[in-house]
Amino acid sequence: MSEQKVTPFFWFDNNAEEAVAFWISVFKGKLGEVSRYGPEGPGPEGSAMVVPFTLYGQEFLALNGGPEFEFTPAISFVINCDTQEEIDALWEPLCDGGETMQCGWVRDKFGMTWQIVPSAMPDLLDRDDPERASRVMQAMFKMVKLDLNVLRAAYDNREPATPLSR
Repeated sequence: MSEQKVTPFFWFDNNAEEAVAFWISVFKGKLGEVSRYGPEGPGPEGSAMVVPFTLYGQEFLALNGGPEFEFTPAISFVINCDTQEEIDALWEPLCDGGETMQCGWVRDKFGMTWQIVPSAMPDLLDRDDPERASRVMQAMFKMVKLDLNVLRAAYDNREPATPLSR
C-alpha cells in the first residue's frame, strides 16, 4: 500500500477477510498482503488480523478485532456511477443479504452502508436553479435505488421516457 494520508479502517469481529473478498468482487478491487494472527493471538492462530485492500484507487484496512464495535449508517461510502447500468450492477450484489434504504443507500450483508449515486447528481442539483433542484430532490425522495432517467426528467420538468419501477 502507498502512503496515502487518510486510510479508512474497518473493525470487524471475525469476518474481515470475507467482507473484503466480497467488496473486491463487487467493486473490482485489489487485495493487499494479509497479516495473520500468530500463536500469541488475540485471534485464532492463522486467522486474518489486518486485511489491506483497494477500491477504485482508494486504500482501506480491515481488522478482525473482536465484537466490541459495529458499523452504523453514520459512516457511509459514496460510489459515483456514470450510468444506470453501473448503478444497477453495484446495487444488486450489495442488496443481496443486505438492507435497502431511501435515496440510493444500501447496507450490505456485512453492515457497511454505501450510497450508490449518479455522478451527475451535483449537476442535477443545480444550485443556480432552485426549482430544478427541488424537482430532482422530490423525485429522489421517492426512490430507493436511484433512477438516472427519472432524475434527469425531473431536472428537465418532463415525464421520464420509460419510467422504471425501482
